[in-house]
Amino acid sequence: MPPDPKETLIHYLQGARDALLWKLDGLSEYDVRRPLTPTGTNLLGLVKHVASVELGYFGATFGRPTDIEMPWYADDADHNADLFATPEESREWVVDLYRTAWAHAAETFAECDLDTVGQVAHWDNEAVTLHQMLVHVATETHHHAGHADIVRELIDGSAGFLTTSSNLPDDGYDWPAYVATVQAAADAFR
Repeated sequence: MPPDPKETLIHYLQGARDALLWKLDGLSEYDVRRPLTPTGTNLLGLVKHVASVELGYFGATFGRPTDIEMPWYADDADHNADLFATPEESREWVVDLYRTAWAHAAETFAECDLDTVGQVAHWDNEAVTLHQMLVHVATETHHHAGHADIVRELIDGSAGFLTTSSNLPDDGYDWPAYVATVQAAADAFR
C-alpha cells in the first residue's frame, strides 16, 4: 500500500520540529536567547516563531483559532517580536507553546483532508488548502531548523539533524583539515 500523503507531510514536519527543539538541549538560558547573527537569529526565538506560525496556519486559517494571546502580533508590536523571547517568556513557556501548537495542528490534521480549503488573513484572505499549508509550514520549519543548526554549531560545536542521527560523519572525520581546504579554495579569490 502506498504511503498516505498527509501522513508523509506530517512525518516530515515532525522531523523538523524535533530537530529544532533538540537544538535547545543542554544550553544555558543565555545561550538559547543570545543573537548570533547580524539579524538577531537566536534559538529560542526560532522556536517561538514557528510555534506562532503553526498556531495561525493550522488554526485560524482553517476556522480553528486559539485563545492563546500572542502580543507579538499586535498592530503596535515590533515587526520581529515573534523572533525572540522576552525575559518574561521562559524557555519552558516557549517550548510548551510549541507543543501546544503541535497538538492544535494535530486536531486540524484529523478534522481536515488535504483538499480542505482555508483562508490566510494576512495573505489578503487567500484561499489555501491544508496540503499547501503542510508543505509551506514543513518547508519553513526545515528552513528555520537549518538556521538553528548553524546557530547551535556557533555556540558549542554541536551540529547535525538530530541527536540520534546527525547526518554527519562520525568516524573521526578531520573537520579542521576540511575547513582548511575550504578556506584555501576561498583564499584563491582574495
